[in-house]
Amino acid sequence: MLEQAKIDDAPPKPHNKFGDWVMHAPQTFRALVRADEIWLALLSAVVGILAGCGVALIDTATSLMHTKLFALPSGQGLSESAAVAPLRAIFVPVLGGAVLGVSLWSLTKFRPKPLVDPVEANALYGGRVSLTDSVIVALQTTWSNGVGASVGMEAGFAQIGAGIASRLGRSFRLRRNDLRVLVGAGAAAAIGGAFNAPLCGAFYGIELIIGVYSITTLPFVVIAALAGTLTTQILLGGTPPLNVTLPLDVPSSAYPMVLLLGILSGLAGIVIMRGVTAIESGFRRSGIPIWVRPILGGMVVGLLGWVTPKALSSGHSALHADIGVTFPFFILLMFFVLKAVASAFSIGSGFRGGLFFASLFLGALFGKLFAGLLLLAPGFDTMPVGFYAVVGMSALATSVVGGPMTMTFLALESTQNFNVTMAVLAASIASAITVRRLFGYSFATWRFHLRGETIRSAADIGWINSLTVGRMMRPVQAVVQQEMALEAFRREYPLGATQRVVVTNEHNAYVGIAYPAEAYGLATDVGRVADILHHGDDFLLPSMTVKEAIAAFETAEADSLAVLDSTATRNVIGLLTEQYALRRYNEQLDRRRRELSGEI
Repeated sequence: MLEQAKIDDAPPKPHNKFGDWVMHAPQTFRALVRADEIWLALLSAVVGILAGCGVALIDTATSLMHTKLFALPSGQGLSESAAVAPLRAIFVPVLGGAVLGVSLWSLTKFRPKPLVDPVEANALYGGRVSLTDSVIVALQTTWSNGVGASVGMEAGFAQIGAGIASRLGRSFRLRRNDLRVLVGAGAAAAIGGAFNAPLCGAFYGIELIIGVYSITTLPFVVIAALAGTLTTQILLGGTPPLNVTLPLDVPSSAYPMVLLLGILSGLAGIVIMRGVTAIESGFRRSGIPIWVRPILGGMVVGLLGWVTPKALSSGHSALHADIGVTFPFFILLMFFVLKAVASAFSIGSGFRGGLFFASLFLGALFGKLFAGLLLLAPGFDTMPVGFYAVVGMSALATSVVGGPMTMTFLALESTQNFNVTMAVLAASIASAITVRRLFGYSFATWRFHLRGETIRSAADIGWINSLTVGRMMRPVQAVVQQEMALEAFRREYPLGATQRVVVTNEHNAYVGIAYPAEAYGLATDVGRVADILHHGDDFLLPSMTVKEAIAAFETAEADSLAVLDSTATRNVIGLLTEQYALRRYNEQLDRRRRELSGEI
């Protein structure tokens, strides 16, 4: 426990593992922030203000790019446009993809390490996010969206907010748990500012970035979300509410269809996520150079944007402009398919961004399609189309992004209508359960899974990776060779002297474990130690985590295993018991629980 506490509170090195240099705040301020949560709350407010400024800067840059590159009237969103000049619609994404492709190729050469996002940072690295990497992600996202790629801006917004928070938190040498909370607060401020929805931003930070709700973490996240939202309101004027007609009351008879829409949205989200992955895998297996892929993706997006500008950009402006507009069923279906394909090819080909913004627009279209199908049912008294658009918007976004409370509050704050909140929550929960049961991942965690990471959420599992067998093992006290006679073995290890003895061969390579009690249980003195060996093929390696060690104990049905330096040399370097591994694991679990509850 004390050892882990020292690791958690250890000052960050000047050059951390992400290549990000940190200048420390004055010691007096560091002491205040670490000792008093009031100062941590003030730091959260500062993070919120800076994150809000970052959102305003990114949003202004993308809007300016849309206006200049696509020759749009000032103030008009790209995806809400009725039409875009064909040459611009096709060639801007292609040329933009070429520039992005060259930058991606350059990064693989000069900065080959993967860029860490806030979810991964909080899950594995205790909230350590490189600000340099965050700026790179923000620039790539801004460029991708600015040239018309069908990607969401949330990747850049959340990344820059989290990067600022992590940089400030490390400069104040915050404890591991406090740094994770501050990173969540930075992302919450950015999302709250982007949507003019502080509650949505706060729960985005809690559900998706921190991973665990706690009454001790909520105030800091909410403070940052409020500060970020107010900052963007001052700088950009705030996002207006959705202009959609909603019922004054949702009758109980509507809830079966609401739940059905939630389930179908979950299934649609799974198809979209697998579609993105399939295209990404196809590009990777094809052998096409990394710098060419965005060009091909831009070509697909450009052709779809030529058909309809709704396939371009994130779809945020189209959502606000068209959510209350009624379209013919097949026109809606065309919009949905083209937008989904454009998003899949944009992300799959290498454009930087997320699916949050795009999934909101896709969800609204999906809800309208659902309402259109209900109209075909004879005698079915359906709710207004706008109602299903809002419910579908939140349910499909939940399936892709996760966070049902995040999407519920987004619907509440973006419509300013409390009457539909229960229906939105019901559909979002149904969607989340559907995805969890049939798929098991959000879009972010699914991509981590494909990379080989065992991340299902932002819950802190980084300490598990640091609690290795090499740190827990103990020196071996008893070692014999397998050719030793049982009679000699008994003389050297009488009953009660030790519970287990490590056995090696003539080359000092591990061959198993012998138990003295078993040697005394034999009726004969004739034989060798090799006759009573166990677990010859069961052993641990020093790099294994505590969870892997516990799993190895379960598989071997052993209460202790030898630790070898490698599978090739099989030299014994230590011994670990299942009891000790479980005790250390439970101690760390209890420590994390107490941190989350505010006890420490």
